[in-house]
Amino acid sequence: MPATFSDPIWQKPKTVPAFQPGLSGAGTLDAVIVGGGIMGLSTALHAARAGLSVQVLEAAAIGQGASGLNGGQVIPGLKYDPEWLIGHFGKERGAALVDFAASTADAVFDVIRDEKLAVPFTRNGWIQAAHTETALKAAAGRDRQWRARGADGKLLDQAEIAAMTGAKGYLGGWLDRRAGVIDPLSYTLELARIASVAGARIAERQQVVKLSSGAGLWRVSVQGGGELRAKSVVLATNAYTDGLLPGLAQTIVPLHSFQIATAPLPPELASTILPGGQAVSDSRRILVYYRKSADGRLVLGGRGRMALPSGASDWAHLERALIRLYPALAGLAIEKRWFGRVAMTPDHLPHLHEPEKGLLAVVGCQGRGVGLMSALGKRMANYLASGDLGQLPFPLSPIRPIPFHAFRQVGVAATITWYRMLDALER
Repeated sequence: MPATFSDPIWQKPKTVPAFQPGLSGAGTLDAVIVGGGIMGLSTALHAARAGLSVQVLEAAAIGQGASGLNGGQVIPGLKYDPEWLIGHFGKERGAALVDFAASTADAVFDVIRDEKLAVPFTRNGWIQAAHTETALKAAAGRDRQWRARGADGKLLDQAEIAAMTGAKGYLGGWLDRRAGVIDPLSYTLELARIASVAGARIAERQQVVKLSSGAGLWRVSVQGGGELRAKSVVLATNAYTDGLLPGLAQTIVPLHSFQIATAPLPPELASTILPGGQAVSDSRRILVYYRKSADGRLVLGGRGRMALPSGASDWAHLERALIRLYPALAGLAIEKRWFGRVAMTPDHLPHLHEPEKGLLAVVGCQGRGVGLMSALGKRMANYLASGDLGQLPFPLSPIRPIPFHAFRQVGVAATITWYRMLDALER
């Protein structure tokens, strides 16, 4: 790919750790974690601090996947509101899951603060912007449910959302002050650094090609002939899941999220566009999300084509959305374009699997991966250390491949086109 299509604005910390290229020496590890994104690194950090011996194996470089390429929005909660979660999972588990979902943004901002991580961030909230009366009614329900449980939220009217975003076309929305924005690449690399300091070994460019079990242990084979033995294996590959665990890749739909970043906003525009530094996601079927970066750019993202991009025109739909929201930005240069892969599950919930004893897998971030995977990693580490299923906020579920998965992406592409047309009619 041309560098301009894979070169995000996010910055590496000044002192990026030099990860040891080799594998752990002889002996049996407590856990091998496949995937060095936020989920894998959070699990490694907390497992190492619990006294477990841990090796992280990343097929590429730390931060090269979705964890370092996303929009850096740290949003608590899940796609579903508290009452739905309690109705779906039952009173006890549902209430526990609501509490967990409420804590996910804290998991990010607490570790940044407590560990003094070199991560640019702003914690002034997230706005879910409503462009129809139906979406505004849903926002009111979300506000009622979360504020009843102590969340710091506020329903916004048309004048308030216009003042907070500076954008055109919204009827109102919901402000969740628990949320914020970070630089996702620096956060991912800083997680790797403190996990390494805690004792976890982290190896980049180590592609796992085979898993096998016997005598209560797992053997993890990597490309080139290396092998590790471990009591447990955690697959934290999400949208980059391959055939390592049969059927797992067929439980998710991998999609591309495209992003653009403007040149730094001129002062007269910066003062009116997101003056409080909030993150925004809108209510469209094919939503867009946006925020300002630490260096004053407007960063906007949304669903992109299913195939890999081939030219700047593949980001044109985002540039149109940008001008629809902010007509005054029509003459401002788009200086960066990039994309990453995300994973969706059919029920829009994260899935946790343990098809065999000691073999664990986590897939499905649903657009809330920064907070969700940071918090879930700690719970996964607690489970590895204790064997207590109560540590896991979501129930373990069987691996259920999506029927006709090979045709799913074709259907998704057609659905995206249809939804974009419906969204356009609602403008």
